[in-house]
Amino acid sequence: MSDDVLMFFSKNPGALPIYEELERRVLAALPGTRVEAARTQISFKGRHLFACASFLPVRRAAQRPRVYLTVTFGLGYKKISPRIDAAAEVRPTRWTHHVLVTSPQEIDDELTGWIMESFELSEGGR
Repeated sequence: MSDDVLMFFSKNPGALPIYEELERRVLAALPGTRVEAARTQISFKGRHLFACASFLPVRRAAQRPRVYLTVTFGLGYKKISPRIDAAAEVRPTRWTHHVLVTSPQEIDDELTGWIMESFELSEGGR
């Protein structure tokens, strides 16, 4: 894990284990993935961005846990699931989805599958 990624969690260290599981799963499934940490998000990229992790507050403050990580990915359609906190059509047939994750166990096969689908879409696979 890079120093930039560790610095990203300096103000929210409790979310680091969530991110570690996310990174572990993404890199295991897509070994060539580049991980780029910036001030507001950590991006996962192949040829193009396909997912990111951030502290985007996709729930109202009263409904937001103290420790969380927002996982964002894009699909060619609006995914309907109680796990998805927000979805927006950023352009025709491109939907950005946000999932608020509160524990490493929530980085499961379902969420990882959505991220893999986002990767395929970003690379032109569908």
